[in-house]
Amino acid sequence: MILESVIIVGFALLLDFVAGDPKNKYHPTAWIGKLIAKLTPLAKNNSEKRELFGGVLVVCTVVSIVSTLLVFLEIGINFISTDLFSLVASIVIGVILLKTTIAIKGMEKHALNVADSLEKNDLDSARAHLSMIVKRNTKDLDENHITSAVLESGSENTVDGVTGPLFYYALFGLPGAFVYRVINTIDSMIGYRTSMFKNIGWFGANCDKVLNYIPSRLTGLVMILSALILGYNWKESFHIMKRDSRKLDSPNAGYPMSALAGAIGVKFEKINHYTIGDGNIQLTRSNITTAITLMKVSSILFCGIVTVPIIVVLSYLGWWIHA
Repeated sequence: MILESVIIVGFALLLDFVAGDPKNKYHPTAWIGKLIAKLTPLAKNNSEKRELFGGVLVVCTVVSIVSTLLVFLEIGINFISTDLFSLVASIVIGVILLKTTIAIKGMEKHALNVADSLEKNDLDSARAHLSMIVKRNTKDLDENHITSAVLESGSENTVDGVTGPLFYYALFGLPGAFVYRVINTIDSMIGYRTSMFKNIGWFGANCDKVLNYIPSRLTGLVMILSALILGYNWKESFHIMKRDSRKLDSPNAGYPMSALAGAIGVKFEKINHYTIGDGNIQLTRSNITTAITLMKVSSILFCGIVTVPIIVVLSYLGWWIHA
């Protein structure tokens, strides 16, 4: 049903904005992370080819388990209940499960923890909080580069934690959103170019690149529209995204990142890697709160002008996920 899917999307986003993430022991993404951590050592091998194959098996195993559980859950709801109860149960469970793939509130919490530490001039605490949301080494970063890293991570996680799951929910329902989060979690855990993970994580990292190709670009465009609505510099947002989006090693992360930098008039810098934007590198807490507002509005707009229209179109075309 179109209405059921739209209700699930709207309330899942609202629930995340209000409640944020549950504790790890109740969070499906944390469970997925534990499963990945259990399987990864089994894929280790002295042979490069066997490690590459092991990485493929890790991805396929986790995706298969998660997808199977979701299918059985849907069958169970329909089997044990009346039509009305089934509809209500399906919506409630759908909202809760889809919400667990969304993490804008969690990102806001981490960002503000860093900002609070910086206001207290506690760089060690700020670096510790930052290390929870970025892959880079944070121990030698100064205040401006800490703030830059927060904003860069926030823009990238708008895709990973909101628009990506919503895009794949629109196409494939809950299995789509969860498969996306599985791949994203695998990439964040073992998608490093280190001697330990370069072979095992290769397949997961490249799956993540493929899955994020469309959502990242759509999110960048939606951020420009959000900048226009909020009265930020949407023209500069478009200009910087067009110019700087390909400066990163990642083929996707640069789009939301550069759109954000242009919109709020700042410069992002990862030392010895890239510089994005023409604005001020002297960043403050107000830059963080402004960016959070832009990311929230972008999430709502993405839901309204990308996710819901896809659901409606696919429903009318007879796509079984939303029929």
